[in-house]
Amino acid sequence: MNWNDYEAVWKRQELPVGVEADLANLKNTFETKRRKMAAALLVRDWLEIGACGVVVVSYGFYWRQIGPAGWPMGVAIVLILGVAAFFLRERLRARSRRLGVDVPLVTKVEADIAELRHQCRLIRSLWVWYLAPCAGAMAIHCWMIIQRSPAWSPLRHPLGMFCIGIILAATIGFVCVINRHALRKRLEPRLAELEKLHRELQQPG
Repeated sequence: MNWNDYEAVWKRQELPVGVEADLANLKNTFETKRRKMAAALLVRDWLEIGACGVVVVSYGFYWRQIGPAGWPMGVAIVLILGVAAFFLRERLRARSRRLGVDVPLVTKVEADIAELRHQCRLIRSLWVWYLAPCAGAMAIHCWMIIQRSPAWSPLRHPLGMFCIGIILAATIGFVCVINRHALRKRLEPRLAELEKLHRELQQPG
């Protein structure tokens, strides 16, 4: 998963400051930030679906080259298709929750709070629905490459396999770190801002 795309859109605006944010500024910038968040999620989901499609096609081509002995690639393809299905479900979910332009501000704030809480939960459970399937698919692919390598290939040496394992672990770890960073620096502070704005809007008068 490349949640960098999601974070990149958010980087076009200043970092949220959390509960210390000015209420007047929150109200003035709410619509703009709301649209940017929706656009970021749209870009993220479709890029992920597209990337999964590219991976599935390349895995299928590799399987065809190997022949029947490459059946484990079918498992890898299923894992990637599962990730793609997850992001497609996110798009359908977002579409079903779309609000009209005439909806009151408090309702829009409540919808954004619910969305941000959902996104925070996704990042906290990243291993379950994203990293584990992707890591499994990559491991299967690498193992098939190793098995089809000639006996003299460095890939078949224990040190070569160890290096491949390190590269896979580092890639997964990097994705995990950047998403945790986005959670702490952007999503959670923005959630705190919206909860503060929501409390203000609920006050009588």
